[in-house]
Amino acid sequence: MIAAFLWGGLAASSLVIGYLIAERGLSNRTIGLIMGFGAGALISALAYELVPESALGGWAVAVSFALGALVFFGGDWLVDHWGARHRKTLTGRQEEGSGAAVFVGTLLDAIPESVVLGMGLAMGGSISVAFLAAVFVSNLPEGIAGTVNLTSAGHSRRGIFAMWAALVLLSGACAVLGYGLVEWVSVTDARLVQAFAAGAVLTMLADAMMPEAFEHGGRLVGLFSVMGFGAAAGLSLLE
Repeated sequence: MIAAFLWGGLAASSLVIGYLIAERGLSNRTIGLIMGFGAGALISALAYELVPESALGGWAVAVSFALGALVFFGGDWLVDHWGARHRKTLTGRQEEGSGAAVFVGTLLDAIPESVVLGMGLAMGGSISVAFLAAVFVSNLPEGIAGTVNLTSAGHSRRGIFAMWAALVLLSGACAVLGYGLVEWVSVTDARLVQAFAAGAVLTMLADAMMPEAFEHGGRLVGLFSVMGFGAAAGLSLLE
């Protein structure tokens, strides 16, 4: 479980790196291209790591996959209306006083990814390098965008850093939860949880990351998404 915590925290540590990059002022176009690359890598990780691993040869995986998408969609809708609608935007449009909503929204994004990392470690005895890399890259622009928006809303640098640090620790805890789930339930049930998480992650990509990536990165995002997909696919095949 200690290993699960460390791997989950490592995957989320790019939120803090994103905070540091935001202080240096990367262009929105560059960040949009990073978003596209990360989205492509996550799609590849879903295709090669989660869905095949959770395939049960019946309807259960499809139902679990759809439920994951619906639950994430509902949770994301609630967080948006609480005040974190623009947490992934790069133009500083975040509403005043919505730091708690950004925190909850980012945690909502991180939970399925971290749980899957922990479950993969428990089921396979080793971490999926492809999925770890995909999550790490996809969290980077989220840390940048969140920092930009919270700064524009008047939050202090110290407070923003503390929020990202707390999210790194909570992501590690979610990875421990995923590891524990495999210990508590059967392998079949664990694979259903993987399918649920895959639906949630794919919904997050379609709802937030890809639209924002194309808005700022332009048409090149398509190529960068393919590059991200290919990089993660290559890592999956090498494992």
